[in-house]
Amino acid sequence: MDNQEITQISAYRKETFTQVTRKGDAITHDVFTRGAGKKVLVLIQELPGIGQETLSLADRFVAEGYTVVLPHLFGPIGKTTPVANLVRVLCLRKEFSIFAKNASSPVVDYLSGLCTMLKDRHQVPGVAVIGMCLTGNFAISLMATEAVLAGFASQPSLPLFNQSGLHMSPAEIGLVSKKLDQVGPMHCGRFEGDKTCTGTKFAALRRAFNEQGRERIIFHELPGKGHSILTLDFVDQEGHPTREVLEEVIAYFDDQLK
Repeated sequence: MDNQEITQISAYRKETFTQVTRKGDAITHDVFTRGAGKKVLVLIQELPGIGQETLSLADRFVAEGYTVVLPHLFGPIGKTTPVANLVRVLCLRKEFSIFAKNASSPVVDYLSGLCTMLKDRHQVPGVAVIGMCLTGNFAISLMATEAVLAGFASQPSLPLFNQSGLHMSPAEIGLVSKKLDQVGPMHCGRFEGDKTCTGTKFAALRRAFNEQGRERIIFHELPGKGHSILTLDFVDQEGHPTREVLEEVIAYFDDQLK
């Protein structure tokens, strides 16, 4: 798609949503919604931002009958600014703890509240979530939320500079594992040559969730040195690994949300 074909943020419905975290902090962000389907997807932006590639991904899900919800967590909309956004995230210490091991970021509480609100608003059994890069780990943590029935963690990268660590506490891992035992496995993906989400990260996730022969997370490892499976490095060609993963994720979401 070129930019003229991609639905821009001005065509989305805008509202503000506030949620109080477990620490008692109120987090408020704008939330953008498009579509009218009974399948609801919360699409969480990656570090580069809500650029044209993310808006294109949202278009694909709307075309598949989804209501797509984009919480705007940081940065400008419509373009990607990864370096500037990293600085912004480092300043949002009340919401993001990107170096933390054995603990998730407080913004997960915000996203959990958003998912719960959307389940009630749309009167659906539950919602799906996609997290990417900086927010990839959030999709895993959010599986513990009652309102979340399906998740895809794309190139989960936290904690930064600690590939063997996990951005969630042992208690969270236990809650997510219990939920996945109930609803079935979620999906997680990375490129084989990705230095931000490495094989070491996937090995840590396997040890945490897929022990004793249980497959709570289905892992996709794509050939190449890319990073953003669904956006910046997505190739819309039949048979391309990125499109195959997207098609599998859509089928998985459809099945979980039906």
